[in-house]
Amino acid sequence: MKRILSKYKYILIITGMVACIIMVSALSNIGSAAFKNIDNKIGSDALPNVDDYLRTKFEKLGLVPVPVENQMSEEKVELGKMLFFDKRLSGNNEVSCITCHAVDKAFTDGRATAVGVKGREGQRNTPTVLNSAYYEKLFWDGRATSLEEQALGPITNPVEMDQDLDELVKELKDVPEYRRLFANAFHDEISTKHIADALASFERTLIVKDTPFDNYIQGDNKALTTQEKLGMEIFAGKGNCMTCHAGANFSDNDFDNIGINNRDFGRFYVTDQEEDKGAFRSPQLRELTYTAPYMHDGSMKTLEEVVKHYNEGKHVDQFTSEDFNPLNLSDKEQAALVAFLKSLSGKPIKIEEPKIP
Repeated sequence: MKRILSKYKYILIITGMVACIIMVSALSNIGSAAFKNIDNKIGSDALPNVDDYLRTKFEKLGLVPVPVENQMSEEKVELGKMLFFDKRLSGNNEVSCITCHAVDKAFTDGRATAVGVKGREGQRNTPTVLNSAYYEKLFWDGRATSLEEQALGPITNPVEMDQDLDELVKELKDVPEYRRLFANAFHDEISTKHIADALASFERTLIVKDTPFDNYIQGDNKALTTQEKLGMEIFAGKGNCMTCHAGANFSDNDFDNIGINNRDFGRFYVTDQEEDKGAFRSPQLRELTYTAPYMHDGSMKTLEEVVKHYNEGKHVDQFTSEDFNPLNLSDKEQAALVAFLKSLSGKPIKIEEPKIP
């Protein structure tokens, strides 16, 4: 009898060890095979570390990069804000930066393509200024490499603001209050460079990082719904979104042709390289809820249209990116992806209009 009990004792021990090994193996594979059916498992007591797993795929937004030659100061920011609202920056004194980057539209204009001085229509959509401080290249085609360089582009563009920079400096110098403000900010007189530096300093304060997504990344498991968490997993996995929208600002700072053929060659106009035809910068994705319409030509009115476009993955010519392919997402998965994209939007930034001298 003792031998029999001893035999069962060893069997029980071995069985227990096998069970432990199986359990450890199952837990270690939560981040792979178990997440193939994540929509059925998120929120389940059986998978307590789902949230920890999802967080590993994303980054927290870091400090705003600031160039050594244009350090931030309160005086620069306030001056830049005033210039951003001032119509003197346009040739006919009727258009300001805020005309196309309206505060109540998440610093866009809500149009398919921009409209500048004298009703002149551009061919590209107005991108939001929000979080633009994190870009390595500015404009849809990346022709500017800093916010300082970008700031002067719309001012001199004949379609947008059509202003001569020398004339602008002269106009501002005729205003005593501006002479005082520039002296306080730069300890120098008004110049084109200081105008650009002030505008760039203000734009570096336009940061969105208080969203349901950010709260979730910071540790609040309830900040996202089950559907949004499913969309988050699709974004990082099956949806292949992070190929272009990686990093804390959801942009790889690169350029791709994603099959939108409107005869705008985009990056090609900057590089003169055949492979860049129809390629445009991967935009950051924060505040998408408020920045419709979408794409460089404003051709898509809803996020549902955007996701459908990526899901179909149609190649329109030989220049379409090799990374742009059908995703084969179900209707449920597409809806979840849209829900996650909307979780990247927080409360709209509100800025009081300054008193222009």
